[in-house]
Amino acid sequence: MLRQFFQRNVYPLLRTRWLSANTSGTEGEVKLTSILKEKFPKASAISVEDISGGCGAMYQIHIESVDFEGKRLVAQHKLVTQALSEEVKEMHGLRISTAVPVESGKG
Repeated sequence: MLRQFFQRNVYPLLRTRWLSANTSGTEGEVKLTSILKEKFPKASAISVEDISGGCGAMYQIHIESVDFEGKRLVAQHKLVTQALSEEVKEMHGLRISTAVPVESGKG
């Protein structure tokens, strides 16, 4: 039930933000978004938010991609941290949220 709530209410908002503002934001947000788009070309949604007040010490990331299908949550998050391995070295914290896209026409 919680997953359905996120799929109906939260993920569409994140997708809208990504599609409309993917080149705006802090320098760090733009850089991380660019790296994630390159590493996850099949992603239907990518959201990067600097939650450290703009200093780049902590980010919140959401990625929705078919690359995560069939993988456990830990494996999904590991793919993200591997994609950002160099950038993570400079961070104090990272919140990761991953999901497999909801296919339209199902359900």
